[in-house]
Amino acid sequence: MTTTRSPADIFADARAVHAEALARLEAGDIRDAAEKAWCAVRRATEALILASTNEALTTTTQVSGRLRALGRGSEASRSLQDRFGATARFLHNDCFYNGNCEPLDDTERRIREAAQYIEDAERLASV
Repeated sequence: MTTTRSPADIFADARAVHAEALARLEAGDIRDAAEKAWCAVRRATEALILASTNEALTTTTQVSGRLRALGRGSEASRSLQDRFGATARFLHNDCFYNGNCEPLDDTERRIREAAQYIEDAERLASV
C-alpha cells in the first residue's frame, strides 16, 4: 500500500534539500548545488499542488502543467510559475546538465533564492 506524504512533509523535504544545495555551494560544487536547488523548488511545487488540488504528481511535465493551471487563478501562483520555469532552465538544464553555470554570481543567487520560492509556495499552500 502506497501512502502519499502530506504537503507539510514535502515542504520539509524541500527545505532539507535546499540546505544540502547550500552546503554543496559552500563546498564549491556549483553543479550539484544547482541540481539540489532545482530539486527543492520542484518538491515545494509538488507540495503546493498537493495542498491545493489533492493531486500527487510524479513528472515534471505534470507539475509544470498543474502550476500553470493554478496560475490562471492567482497572481501569486503566476509568479511562482515564472520562477519555476527560470529555475528549471538555468539551474537544471543549463548549469547541471550542460555545465554552463556562468555567470557564477547569477547561478549562486538563483541557488540561494530557492529558499524564498519554498517560503512563497508554502505560504500559498497555507500549511
